[in-house]
Amino acid sequence: MKISETKCVGCGNCTYACPMGAIYVDPTTRKATVNSDECVECYACYNGLSKEHLPPRTVRFTRRMMSKLWLRFEPDPDICPTDALEPDPLSWPRVVRRAFSDPRVPHESTGVTGRGTEEVKTNEISNRIAVGMVGFTIEFGRPGVGVRFHQIQEMSMALAALGVKIQPKNPVTAMMSDVETGKIRDDILNEKVLSAILEITVPVERTEEIIRTVWAVEKRIDTIVVLGVGTRCDEDGEERVVAPILESLGYTLKRAKTNLGLGRPQIRELARENAEPANQAQESVAA
Repeated sequence: MKISETKCVGCGNCTYACPMGAIYVDPTTRKATVNSDECVECYACYNGLSKEHLPPRTVRFTRRMMSKLWLRFEPDPDICPTDALEPDPLSWPRVVRRAFSDPRVPHESTGVTGRGTEEVKTNEISNRIAVGMVGFTIEFGRPGVGVRFHQIQEMSMALAALGVKIQPKNPVTAMMSDVETGKIRDDILNEKVLSAILEITVPVERTEEIIRTVWAVEKRIDTIVVLGVGTRCDEDGEERVVAPILESLGYTLKRAKTNLGLGRPQIRELARENAEPANQAQESVAA
């Protein structure tokens, strides 16, 4: 993203729309400027501000004259009064920033918008986490912080060295040059994104080993790391295997989400059959 020097009037509205704090009003030029190294190409400024097309010279003149009278002329806070924000044509590897940071852009590798993964929320359909297994989502970055791929690589290589299975249907995995080692392609290592998720699956008995490894790595990387754990409930709808391990490590557990399995192919097939004439549905269920 860039800001037209000829159009910008220095109102500063775009600085508040940037989730990374990458836009600032230069005290010398008194115009908004984008720190391109910190900009993650999320387009929050471009999409979040309404655009007017007032003549820049007129706006600057009005602001100067009113300031001499100790008055202020400021546009509404959700408006760029002169349409000064201009998206840059993005090429590789910078285009990676937008794919991971603009929630409206689907990832080519998964077809999923946002961070590009359905995570364990679709386990009822995808069966990513089988019985006896536990899935981890390791989330990096946050607004105002972000994450660079070399930081994600430090975690992925540490986990890959333990022989874990890295989830293939994940955009971070798609950025790896060697999934077996967790190595991410060299040409994107310094690219910064708003956030990204690494996913792995391991047998339940390795839960503590994985968590302690994540704890060790997160101390070495300058970003925010959030760990999510997904597992299967028993026939009573309870989880009695992984929960005790997490509690022994100091976690206070609160169930975030429970999938009931209503999206499973078998259930959907039955739903379709029930929509057909009653006699046909009965035959299908009996079979």
